[in-house]
Amino acid sequence: MEPTALAPKTSAGLMQPAASGSAALATDAHAALDKRKLFILAVVACTANSMSFVARTSIAEDIRKTFFDPLDPVHSASLLGSALGIAFLGFAFTVAFGSYLVDVLGMRNILIISSASFASGTLLTIFADSITQGPAIYWVVWLGMLLSGIGWGSSEAVINPLTTTLYPDDKTHKLNVLHAWWPGGNIIGGLLGLAIGSLGMSWRVKFATVLIPALAILVLLVGSKFPKTERVAAGIPTSEMFKQAIRPAFLIWFFAMFLTAAAELAPGQWVDMALTRTVGIQGIWLFIYVNGLMFVMRHFAGTMVHKLSSVGLLWCSCLLASLGLLALSVANSPLLGFLAATVWGVGVCYMWPTMLASASERFPRGGALVMGLIGFAGCCSIYFVLPQMGKIFDATKIEVAGGEEAFKQLTGAALDRVLAVASIASFKIVAILPAILLFVFGAIWLSDRAKGGFKPERL
Repeated sequence: MEPTALAPKTSAGLMQPAASGSAALATDAHAALDKRKLFILAVVACTANSMSFVARTSIAEDIRKTFFDPLDPVHSASLLGSALGIAFLGFAFTVAFGSYLVDVLGMRNILIISSASFASGTLLTIFADSITQGPAIYWVVWLGMLLSGIGWGSSEAVINPLTTTLYPDDKTHKLNVLHAWWPGGNIIGGLLGLAIGSLGMSWRVKFATVLIPALAILVLLVGSKFPKTERVAAGIPTSEMFKQAIRPAFLIWFFAMFLTAAAELAPGQWVDMALTRTVGIQGIWLFIYVNGLMFVMRHFAGTMVHKLSSVGLLWCSCLLASLGLLALSVANSPLLGFLAATVWGVGVCYMWPTMLASASERFPRGGALVMGLIGFAGCCSIYFVLPQMGKIFDATKIEVAGGEEAFKQLTGAALDRVLAVASIASFKIVAILPAILLFVFGAIWLSDRAKGGFKPERL
């Protein structure tokens, strides 16, 4: 049977019941942990990740105007893109290497690094023009964004294996509940940003809100005791962990993450643009609606997994995501726009956490590393796939306008029409990505059913 919320709570230990004295000691130590406090700590860390992400996005134009336009007005957008992009690379490499270091340095120390990185990266960005002057400002902002990415990656490297270690019989549900606080943090950060903006306060104050969850992590660390990860508690050597990461079966999941992440994250920028211009829905309300939907739905992942299995849930998610993107390409009224966004939102909401849970369930000997590599793949998709989607969008808008010069002359309703058409073309192309995974996840699902159903491996 698939792990569910009804799994026996007495099996909180990381070893099989049969075992040796060391297994019993591991079980007793695990039972003594304050699981609720540790999970709240993971939730706060996830919220910090999300609030930092949405804050960086919302202050991007302010950074360009404040810091980069005075330096180089012709290339200020490129400077901004480079500074923002380094945060994603910082996340990608930190979550990959940090997932290995979790077992070397310990979860507590990695979370201290995360909190310190968030705080220092935020403060460097806010006070860049006070720290230095001239071209050096760019490098201070660049370093601040890199540290923010390191904070994000360090947090992600801990909270996923921490959750699967605390709840080994309920991984998919608990990871979805944990990652419900990514859209939750988006909503909190978005509303705080709106409130600060409406009060006429500086973008620096808006970005400083990231310090709240960053400092809350340090407070919650006081007195907290952390478990060993599943792999370490089970005595699985590091060499075996690395062997799991190069298994062909794992590599299928690794590359699938590129497509699930692209289906979830690539359309986000165009959902806002297309529906704002074609059906008159203001972007902020659509943002709050879709993130609120994802927040609620992720709390019901356990029920869905119990009915479908993890890979079955992913198959259904890909189907809905693909249909939702196709529906977005033809939506021509507010009602149809919201319905299409709803189908897409329900489709993508389970993808990221369920991919992490599937890696942990199927390759537990890979420990924190396999989950870190899944997160690395997702971030690489953001960094490399999204620009390709942007090129498709740009090429389509120029083609529809009749050339670059013609596009530059467009204004008002004519510009909105061209951008809407380009958005529609982007939706149709991105819809192919989750459709491809219908065959991949479908084959795995059928294979599991032929074997009598998937049974997560326990260490």
